[in-house]
Amino acid sequence: MQHTIMIIEDEEAISLMLKYNLEKEGYNVVVESKGSRAIAEVEKHQPSVILLDWMLPELSGVEICRLIRSKPDIKNIPIIMLTAKGEEDDKVKGLTAGADDYVTKPFSIPELMARVKTQLRHSPEPQIQKEISFKDIKMDLVEKKVFRGENFIHLGPTEFRLLKMLLENPGKVFSREYLLKNVWGDNIYVESRTVDVHIRRLRRSLNKFGIDYIRTVRASGYSIDDNNDTDESLENN
Repeated sequence: MQHTIMIIEDEEAISLMLKYNLEKEGYNVVVESKGSRAIAEVEKHQPSVILLDWMLPELSGVEICRLIRSKPDIKNIPIIMLTAKGEEDDKVKGLTAGADDYVTKPFSIPELMARVKTQLRHSPEPQIQKEISFKDIKMDLVEKKVFRGENFIHLGPTEFRLLKMLLENPGKVFSREYLLKNVWGDNIYVESRTVDVHIRRLRRSLNKFGIDYIRTVRASGYSIDDNNDTDESLENN
């Protein structure tokens, strides 16, 4: 079963190098550069191991480590601190905050990979999420099927990916740009209004069997929630 490794690092060159080498080892990799978003991303992805930089904007690695250890659903995830700080006191401070291991930059990639494997031995096996739902909308992630109540909803691959992102984050508003990047991918060029077309298709399919839970937020994007104050004018422009 594939393990997910989360890199929380604001230096792009380092995070890209780590991502490349971890993916070569067969791991799924998630990268976050801002300390303020780190906890939410850890809770969302539930990684098997976290590589955590000490010096981060807005929230330090030590603070993030303490917060992770204070939350029951993520407190047992192994954490390897990555830092330019090599003094004994700094190492003790990181370990006291809850880090499981400590690597000083610059570090050897083979050594870091070995340390990751060591921490994976103490990490629980990743769980496969089989289903996500919102109200009466249910998505079977194993068989790639969507139901509204007892009714099967046929969706195209793009609408399926769009709905999956919305269902995983109820109430969160996603911009068109974010959806384009994360549903279509970085290497595919499509216009931002393409999102509106697929959202309309998704709405049409879902709303055959119930009320509309997809909300359009003017000048912001889309979310799924039970607030039906949808600004249809955004879609029709």
